[in-house]
This record gives sequence, structure tokens and C-alpha cells, in this order.
Amino acid sequence: MNDPSRSLRIELRQWRQFVALAEELHFGRAAVRLHMTQPPLTQAIAGLEAALGVRLFERTQRSVRITPAGAALLPEVRELLARAQALPELARAAAAGELGRLRLAFVSTVGFELLPRWVRAFREQWPQVALELIEATGDVQLELLARGEVDAGFVLHSPGFAAPGLVQSLIATEPLVVALPEAHALAAEERPALKSLLAEPLVIFPRRILPSLFDAIFVLYNAAGCVPRVAQEAIQMQTIVNLVSAGLGVAWVPQSVRQFQRPGVVYRAVAWPRGRAVPACETSLVWRADAVSPALAHFIQFAQDQDASPATSARNKPRAQ
Repeated sequence: MNDPSRSLRIELRQWRQFVALAEELHFGRAAVRLHMTQPPLTQAIAGLEAALGVRLFERTQRSVRITPAGAALLPEVRELLARAQALPELARAAAAGELGRLRLAFVSTVGFELLPRWVRAFREQWPQVALELIEATGDVQLELLARGEVDAGFVLHSPGFAAPGLVQSLIATEPLVVALPEAHALAAEERPALKSLLAEPLVIFPRRILPSLFDAIFVLYNAAGCVPRVAQEAIQMQTIVNLVSAGLGVAWVPQSVRQFQRPGVVYRAVAWPRGRAVPACETSLVWRADAVSPALAHFIQFAQDQDASPATSARNKPRAQ
């Protein structure tokens, strides 16, 4: 028997010869099937057995029988040959972006409705592309992209924001609405006045995770001649809404957050002073220009072809920053 620790060098050709003989159980017929003569086939099978250190076939002058070891090996070898035969097509599919893995980061607001709908549609179109979804705030997404740990990300920001060093494509624009405790006096109004809201304690996300939107909200207060009275900070939109339901204050949130129905919270559009534009926020898909795989290229095109929501504005072309 050979030393089992010795590295085996068995070619696919030898495994094909093994399968042919196992199925024919006759060296002559197997040789014809393999387009070779019988003596080289006999030598090849003997060499395979020597390399493995086991008998695969029992031979007599009149018959060939497969051994229990050979029979146990046969289905595994068939699977190996099938997978080897499929490799060229898999390589072509991967190069065309029809096969592979795509790592997408997203902020919580995208997860309410847009992302589940898009994931279903993209999987129907590209079923062999595995999607790995990672929920992360905007600041964390930029770090993950810089390290190459995600392929693209959905980020929330104020209009006009440009992600440094990234290409971005505008997905949706939506107005900000206010989340109020259900028991609050202003919750009874269909469109509470801005002036009344500015005096209320504010629940907001830390500036580091959404600096452009954080600053836009503070500008809203400063333009009215006041400073926000921050009662509590929280990272996730769901947590912010939960804190509002506890009566800690009011919160400015994207309109899509209305889909997060939390007992004790109501959402209201705001009555803005005449001439004041309704503040908005944007969602963009961002990625590194130097790291676009074929699968990511398909997703970018897919995203640009979608209708994000009724609040979607005209999309921008991708732009590098």
C-alpha cells in the first residue's frame, strides 16, 4: 500500500476511465467508449488503484467486478466530473455577472419597504447572485466601503450631499415629517404649525451618523431664530420612534418611516410658513468606482431602472466625487 500521507496527483482523465469501467464492467467496451485501446486503460486503472492504495475492481479472465470501495467511490466521482464539466459555464456566468455574491449595506429607512421589494425583484432577475444584506448607519457604511467589506450601500442624506471618494446614484427624495407622541396636544392637529413644533424637546440621531441631515435639521431651527432642545439621541430610526412614543420629545423623520407603526406615535406633515420649502431627505446608492464587479454593475443598473416610491423624484445620473 502506498503511504496515505503522500500527495495524490490524480487527473480527471483517470476518474473518467474509472467511471467508464465501473459502468461497463468490461475493459474492452470501456476502452471503446473512451476512444482508446485496452492495454493503456488496464495500466491506467492499475495506476489509479496504486495511487489510492485500494483495489477498485476484482478481475478474472472472464469478468470484472467493482469492489465495495469502488462502489462507494463511484457516486462521488460522478459528482466530481459533473462539477468539473460545469466549471467553464460557471466561469462565463460569473464574468457576465449572472453568478456571484453581492454585499449591500443599508440604512434602516430603506428596510421598511424599498429594500424588501427590490430584493425580491432582483432575485427574480438574477437568481444565482447571492445577496448579503448588512444594516449599518451611514458613517459605518463609508468605513466598510473603504475597507472593501461591502460592495455598495444605501445611505440617507440631505439634498446636495456628496459621498467623498464614491460614486452615487440618487434613488429617492422624500419630505421630512414629524413624529409626535399620540397623547401630545399637537397630535390632534392634521398639520401642526412649524412654530409650535420648534419649542418641543427633540429626539434625534447623533451628528456623526448623518451629518448632512443633522445639520439640515439644525438649520431649520436656526432659520426660525431658535436652537433645538435635544432631549435624547438614538442611532436607529426605530429607536427614535420608540423614544417618541415614550413621550421624550418629537422627531423629524423621512416620510417612509410612517410605515413603522408604533403604538403611541402619530406622524404628521407640517404646516410650513408661506414661501418656505418643505425640507427633504434623499436616499442614494453609493459604491467605489474602482471596485465594480459584474454582479454589482447589474445591481446598479437594476436600481436605476426601479421606481423607488411615489415620493421618488427624477433620478440623477451616477456621479463620482
